[in-house]
Order: sequence, then structure tokens, then C-alpha cells
Amino acid sequence: MLNVSTQDLDPSPVGPVDVEQAEAALVERYPRLVRIAYLVLPPALGRNRRVLTAHALVQRSLPRRRVPGPAVPGPRRTEDAVDPGYAYVRGEVLRQALVAGLPLRRPALPRRAQFPPLLPHVWGLRLFPRVGGADELALDQRLSRLSGPGRAAYVLRGLERQGDPEVLRVLAAAGVEDPAAALAEADAWEASDVPDAREGGPGGDLDPSGAPGAGGARGDGPGPGRPERAERVGEQAGPGGSGGGRAGHPGGSGGASPGAGAEPKAGPGAGPGRGAVPRPGRLSGAALLESDEFDPCALQARPTDLLRRRQHARAGFTAVAALAVCGALLGLPGDGWGRNGAAAPSYARNPAAEAALDPAAVKRVGPAAWPGSTRRDFSVWPARGDLAGDAPLLRRALAVWARPGSAVQSSATPGTPAGPPMGPPQLLFAGRVDAVRVVLFHDGLRAVRYAEPVEGTAGVALDFARTDGADAVGSTALVVSRAAGNVRYLTAPWVRETAVRNLLAPAKEPYVLARDARGVTDPVPSPAQARGCGRWNVLQVRDGSGLRLLTDLGELAPARLLWGRPGAPADATGPEAREAWARTACQLTTVRAHGVRSVNAWRFARQRLPEDAGLGSWLCTRAETWRGTGDRVLAQFLVPSPEVPAALAARSEGSPACGVRDPRVLAGVLWQAPGGGRYVLAAGSPDFASLEVSGGVTGRSDGPVLAVRAPAGAAADLDGTLRDGTRRSALR
Repeated sequence: MLNVSTQDLDPSPVGPVDVEQAEAALVERYPRLVRIAYLVLPPALGRNRRVLTAHALVQRSLPRRRVPGPAVPGPRRTEDAVDPGYAYVRGEVLRQALVAGLPLRRPALPRRAQFPPLLPHVWGLRLFPRVGGADELALDQRLSRLSGPGRAAYVLRGLERQGDPEVLRVLAAAGVEDPAAALAEADAWEASDVPDAREGGPGGDLDPSGAPGAGGARGDGPGPGRPERAERVGEQAGPGGSGGGRAGHPGGSGGASPGAGAEPKAGPGAGPGRGAVPRPGRLSGAALLESDEFDPCALQARPTDLLRRRQHARAGFTAVAALAVCGALLGLPGDGWGRNGAAAPSYARNPAAEAALDPAAVKRVGPAAWPGSTRRDFSVWPARGDLAGDAPLLRRALAVWARPGSAVQSSATPGTPAGPPMGPPQLLFAGRVDAVRVVLFHDGLRAVRYAEPVEGTAGVALDFARTDGADAVGSTALVVSRAAGNVRYLTAPWVRETAVRNLLAPAKEPYVLARDARGVTDPVPSPAQARGCGRWNVLQVRDGSGLRLLTDLGELAPARLLWGRPGAPADATGPEAREAWARTACQLTTVRAHGVRSVNAWRFARQRLPEDAGLGSWLCTRAETWRGTGDRVLAQFLVPSPEVPAALAARSEGSPACGVRDPRVLAGVLWQAPGGGRYVLAAGSPDFASLEVSGGVTGRSDGPVLAVRAPAGAAADLDGTLRDGTRRSALR
């Protein structure tokens, strides 16, 4: 019966329609449109769903864009003319209501209107119109026996007062394949209803719209066998008027029926389209269409089945709990670790990638290789550890490296790629340390640490550190374990002695740090995890060429501590270096987890302080990274008292100052003498010929140091001139 597409918009039968025009018509005549949808929808849906579906269909009837009309409008009776916006929306409502009444068939693709509406939606309540009398109930039962197009034809004639040609036109625009058959079905239905609807003598027949009129042909003039349809849209407050009233209630302006003759004129109580007050008696089906029984905007609310709802809630809670338990059971491995451990599922099949993840292909260096090698770096570290032959452990480590799962705690120093190995990596260590199994790899660019708990499967960690270009000192040690604020190191095979020194106590001798046969040290309190700065432990190692100081900055590779002029620094193991580092060590917290390779401290100036306050010192601390960028520079001022920590004067990132490329620096501070005087102190490296301050304080000096009296809270700009005449600003 229907040939409808819910995706395509049928053109309006009356003219072009703008979106704003359609919206205005929908809002103004919303109750009438919802009533039409409710009546056309099949009563078998149930009153609650019919109400919600009717509202949903009307709310979905706005066009997305301007709808063009026919080039030449067809002939139309004057009384059938309606607002184009209303006509379009009404046609869309009818089209969707007819689709909603179609049965769902498996071969056919379901339409949107055939499903329960998403919006509007009501939880815990059933909504339905007010309950009518026996006449309304009988009409609803009779409507259910009509087809969808038949109901639409009946509603258009009885509720909308449309003539037969207009009904045929609207049905065709709504997608009805055979509008004439639908109209004939409505005719047959009305004919069966006429005897019950008649009241009175000659000329008193009630037509399907509920108005008295002389017998005649439908819509075209008097004729035998059919009641005359005296009222049209132009004479009622329905689609062509300003409202949609119901029988017995005010509903807009009513016009006199042409067939009423001597009947009194419609008064304020006449419904839309009623030209005369009908005689007492049973109302016809068309008149009943205006009753409260079919008004989806005047609703009653009742609760849903409370007992069934409680049962459904219990069943839903039980199902969710069972699903959660099953999901947890399915997520647990059967016998501990699976083949790939905490790795994510494999997403690609590549021979080279699979070869890199084969534990049998892992490179292993023998213990006799490094003494005869011309190189001293990670490439000659022997494979150590009691689990170096544990193939399942190595497989899990390689799989997690290539595809870390969501439960893996992964970290990488800045500038370090965290991707899978390009080929089989070198095994440095595999063994149990504290309560975890640890595997250390090296692939020429990075050192990679994999750790998994001995008991359970939670807490897998994967750490990356860039180590390309590491020399004998840069490959002296790696962090193998962190636990309870302590750190353990795996030392290179050429390390002879290990000790721990407190950098804040330069005069105190270091204590010996024991190592096991694998080269793993005893635990050491780590400054990288300490909250305060009451102690700064560093690792002191002795190899074949001397002593080294290494500090843990929260990364896999410890940083080397140096002392001296840029271009020729030395390990910070001498008394002067240790005394300087004792006062500036706490500033190392500013370069934690920054991928630092080495930190060099350089005393670039000494300055005689005003008011005979002694001799101050200026230090420049430069932290260089493995990636070669992002170096951090700190300028610090040290007062004569050795117990007072260094004061931070300036800080910069990415500056070449204090480095090999630019071994120059200029900085200043606001200092208060013991006598109370305030001064701007400034110092530059030996290459500066003069210094000058301006702004809140002015002054100039010849040479690389400057001291100018200043008021409290003064701000000044500092510049200097090099010996070659180049102007340089202060470090910032």
C-alpha cells in the first residue's frame, strides 16, 4: 500500500516552504499535528507508545533545508487552501505515521519511524489521553480495523475538512501508492457509520464532520446517497485557522454551514468547522475525532508495573554482577604469566620485527670480550644475571617492549624514542632483584629496563633511557632497581670499587658500597626520591683511570658530576670541587628526569663584597642532555660563609652559556650586607671588560664584577661588554 522513503523529502503539494515557515507552523499548530499523528498511528501500538510516537513524529517533521514546490500548482478549491508550511509538516507527519504502521519484515530494511522513539522518552510512567465515553471507545476500535492509508483519508476528511481531490493529493504526496483505494476504504467505513450517526428528520443527517446538512454528493454539490460536506478548511479554525479545538469547546472562528439553512449560526461554543449546533444525540465518528480521547497533549500519568519493574531491576543488577565476575575471570591468566606477559596483542606480522622479539636471537657478549676490546661502552658489557637463560622471561620482556599494554607503567627520558627494537637487542642483565625480575637491554641507542613482580602480575614497568655515544664513563652504571626510596646500580665490568659519598658533607669520607657477583650494588638511599635536601648521596666508582662521581636524577642512566672551565672539565672528586658542590647540590632537583648526561659546575668569578663582607663566588652550573638539546644553565652566588647554600641568580634553558660553544656568562643579584646595606652585585666571566646596570639602579664598572648600592626592592637591567666590544646581556 505504501511506497515511502524516510530519507527523501517529498515536495510540498502547495508551494515552496522555508525552514522557518515550517517551524512556525509546527509550533503554532502543534496540538493539531500531534492529534493527526495519534489518529493515523495503529491503535495496536498501545496508547502510551502512540502518544510518545506521535510527539516524536511531529518533532522530526522539520525539513533540513528549503523545500521547493511544483513549478505549476495544481487546481485547488478555495476552501481547501492551507498555509504551505502547515501543509508540508502535516504531509511529513502523515508519511512517517504511515511508515510507523508498517509491520517489520525480515527481508525489508527497517525504517526509523518503525522503532520506538528515542525522544521524547519517559521513565517509570505511562502516559495516555483522557478516557472518553462509549462512543470514543467504539470509534477507536473501528479505526483499528482500517488500514493506515484509510485512517489517514478519514482523518483528512473528518478532522481537517478536506475535499476528496485534496485528500487524494495529500495522500499521494505522503507516499500512498493507491490514494483512491484509501479514500474508497474510508467511504465504506463512513457509510457503515451513517445510520448510527443520524438524528432527526429530513435534511438532518450528520455528515462525517459532525455538521448537519442536506443530502448531496461529497464535496462537489448535492447528490443522492451521500451527506453533503458543508465545511472546509477555509471555514474552520483547524489547519487553516489558528487553533485545533475539539467538540464542544472553543476552537477558533466557525463559519455558517451552507447547508444549515435555518440553523442558528455557530457561537463561541462551536468547535472548529461547526457551522451549526448539532441536535442532541450520538455524535458521528468524525465529530468524535475532536474529543479528549484522541488528544495526545492532554495526558494522564500512571506508574508502570511496579512489581515487574522491581523484578527487572533485580535481574539487571544480577546480570551486571555476573558480567563483571565473568570479565574478571576471563581477564585472569590461567597459570600466571601468558606467553607475552603484559604485552598488547600483536598488530602486525613482519619477519624483521618478529626476529627482534625472538629470545633465542638476543645478542649475548661473553665475559672475556671487554678486556681485549678497544671500546669501553655498553656494547662490551657481558650478559649477567641468574635469569639470563630464562627464555619465557626474555620473551615477555621483548613483547612488552614492542607492544606495552595498558597496564604497563612506561617511562622514557625526554628525547628518547619508545618504539620496539629495530633488531635483536643486546642482553645486559636478567635476574631477580629485591621482589622483581629485571631485564636490561641495549640496542645501540637506548638502554631499556623491564621489571615484573615475582608474585602476581600487576606492576609491570618499562623504562627507556637514551645512551647513544656513551663512552667508558657514560656506561659505568645503570639503575637496576628502585624500592622503598632506595636505588641499586648494575656496574660495568671494568669498575673496581664502589662507594657512597654524601655530597653535602665534603669533608666526610665515603663508605664502601658492596656488590654481588653479578655487579649489582647494595641499596642506596636515592636523592631523586627524597622530599627534602638534608642528604645527597652520590655513587663514587673507581675504574682503571680514576674516580668518578655519579648521581641519580630519577632516570635509568645516572648523571656524571664535573668541575671546571667549559671545554676542560674534570670529575668533581677533588676537595675544591666537593666544597663547591656541597653548596649547590640541592639545585640538582631542577634537572631531575630531564635526560641529563652530565652536570658541570664552574666558578667563573670571585668578588670582593662591599662593607668588608668578605669574598663571594659566582658559579655556573650546566646540565647537558643525552639528546644534545634542552641544556639547562644555572648561575649561582655564594656568600663567604661555607654553611650557606648557593643563591640562584639566573636560570636558562637551551642557552649555550657556560658551554663549549660559548664559555661566557653574566649574572647579578640583589644582596644585603651584614651591616644592612643593599647592593646590586654582578659578575661576568673573565672575557667581560665592563659591566653596567640601568633602570631602577644605575652604575658602571670596569672589569668583570660590579657592586652598586640600591634601594630595597629595586629592579635593574644588567649588560656587559666583552673585550672585543660585543655587548652581552645577563643570563635569563
